Amino acid sequence: MDFTATLLFFALFISSIQAVDPCGSRPQNKDLSVIPIYGKCSPFKPPKPESWVDTVINMASKDPARLKYLSSLVAQKTTAVPIASGQQVLSIGNYVVKVKLGTPGQVMFMVLDTSNNVAWVPCSGCTGCSATTFLPSASSSYGSLDCSLPQCNQVHGLSCPATGAAACIFNQSYGGDSSFSANLAQDSLTLANDVIPNFAFGCINSISGNSIPSQGLLGMGRGPMSLLLQSGSLYKSVFSYCLPSFKSNYFSGSLKLGPAGQPKNIRTTPLLKSPHRPSLYYVNLTGVSVGRVRVPIPPECLAFNPNTGAGTIIDSGTVVTRFVQPLYEAIRNEFVKHAKGPFSTIGLFDTCFEAKPEVELPSLTLHFEGLSMKLPMENTFLHTSAGSRACLAIAPAPNNVNAAMNVIANLQQQNHRILFDVANSRLGIAREACN
Repeated sequence: MDFTATLLFFALFISSIQAVDPCGSRPQNKDLSVIPIYGKCSPFKPPKPESWVDTVINMASKDPARLKYLSSLVAQKTTAVPIASGQQVLSIGNYVVKVKLGTPGQVMFMVLDTSNNVAWVPCSGCTGCSATTFLPSASSSYGSLDCSLPQCNQVHGLSCPATGAAACIFNQSYGGDSSFSANLAQDSLTLANDVIPNFAFGCINSISGNSIPSQGLLGMGRGPMSLLLQSGSLYKSVFSYCLPSFKSNYFSGSLKLGPAGQPKNIRTTPLLKSPHRPSLYYVNLTGVSVGRVRVPIPPECLAFNPNTGAGTIIDSGTVVTRFVQPLYEAIRNEFVKHAKGPFSTIGLFDTCFEAKPEVELPSLTLHFEGLSMKLPMENTFLHTSAGSRACLAIAPAPNNVNAAMNVIANLQQQNHRILFDVANSRLGIAREACN
């Protein structure tokens, strides 16, 4: 074998090694990879339920707690940003991004959450935390923030003195079963090839309970402590993501930060804003179709009211889309006209049926101002592992939450590019295969 052939052989050999490493990094790609928390490249161990429907039911079991948290936020009379308040961490461990914190960077798999404004991670010495923690002592750029700084005014549960300098320490309770204590700190955050210096986050030093994402949270909301605001002009308040199916094994989803590389011809709908919960991404849902039938819906089920929080939000941390009861019932009643019964309940899904190949099921289309989102079958129905039964994959809002808020969740967003253009107050949706 001559020298040129030898070089070619080794080049092909190295390329083949890289090609079969689906968990490998992408150093030339500015996008961040997004992975389902139960994917094969995830460091988190999944449960082993008996069927795929059981998997989603398990993941969605704490959706009611999250919806209760989201609905409670819109009733607040203040725009102060809570760090990991109340129920926000009870059901958001569905998608994670791989980031680096500190100098040199320490790898953390942080939960992607569009309805929260802050980042926080468990730090070394933390009582009750998982084995993976951030080591402030190993970072040359780490620094604590004290009570005199404006960032400290954005957290709740403070233990600051009335006068004098002191570290910004805060405590937070979690729906009766979890709580943490943390120091507000800052350090360099590395996202793909970008470095954000002096990024403020909560450095957790103690935890009680088991509801907190074990490697922290990356807040992508619209508040002053969010990644968008802290990144300044770097991303120009624009980002998008494509969430892969929960069944996707590897780092196939992507988070695009900044206007560069975003789809050019994507259809958009206006982003709306509630003054009592400005971090949530509200959109104007104008109707729902089952097959070719536009479902008759009482106007009050769709109307956006900034003063009460009524309306529809897009949320990355809720698993199953929830509609207010009258809207859900109208959709379900139209659907059962097309599908063959009998119908049964499996977990939170009350419209499950025998999935027969000869029966053509109707599609579900969400109509927003300016665009329509026709859901593929895999975003509309969940099949059991045996494939004999399927369930309509939406649910009514729980009884204990705001009776006027609809949540478009990540199960329905999967394999779509969702564009958040906060600078121009618009949200875009387009089909994209990211499995």
